[in-house]
Amino acid sequence: MPTKCEKCPLRGLPLFLEFSRDELDYMQRFKTGEMIAEPGTHLLSQGEKSPQLFTVLSGMGLKYKMLKDGSRQVVGFVMPGDFLGLQAGVMGKMGHSVEAVTDMTLCVFNRAAIWELFSAHPERSFAIAHLAAVEEHFLGDALAAVGQRPAYEKIAWAMARFFNRAQGTGLAVKNTAPLPFTQQDLADGLGLSLVHTNKQLAKLRRDGVASWQKGTLTVHNRKALLDIAGEESEVECRPLM
Repeated sequence: MPTKCEKCPLRGLPLFLEFSRDELDYMQRFKTGEMIAEPGTHLLSQGEKSPQLFTVLSGMGLKYKMLKDGSRQVVGFVMPGDFLGLQAGVMGKMGHSVEAVTDMTLCVFNRAAIWELFSAHPERSFAIAHLAAVEEHFLGDALAAVGQRPAYEKIAWAMARFFNRAQGTGLAVKNTAPLPFTQQDLADGLGLSLVHTNKQLAKLRRDGVASWQKGTLTVHNRKALLDIAGEESEVECRPLM
């Protein structure tokens, strides 16, 4: 049975802005159903069109771009509340792929109805623009981290981002949060070798800052992690689609 928007488990979490009653009613009409995805499922594929848009209700995934030589660049990590498929909805096809890393539940929306949303529902249109701005801001920070920061700071930046997001979506319990990705995923996202990534993670652990083992991130000294990462303790609230 699909989750009613009024009963959405993400509503009311610290990360997300509140819906008005009209917005809530419209999103219930905009939603066409739910999709359950197993690990390894390709939700969206690079270069292809998609008739659907998604909001992640639960679970995590990976955004990546394949290059002509067969190498892979991770361009993002998907977490609850993320809105997926807008690129194909506006530009006609995806510039990257999105794959489920864990079991995922996603709200499904009809891509064709996005034009009605833009023309008839300005509040929801602004919400999409807000999410696009959040994504642009993140990509700017990620590019700066990958291009200019030493490896130790890159790893700390990624760990701080993951933990802040987990707190905002109710996934963190005290000083731990699920982080079901691989070291290779992290290395591909930060432009590091797997060996160098492993060394920097070990250094964070030895320094008593954070450890990442068996799919769980544990932050031992959050102030130190944020200082190394150059991050704030809170993340800016965003709309939920």
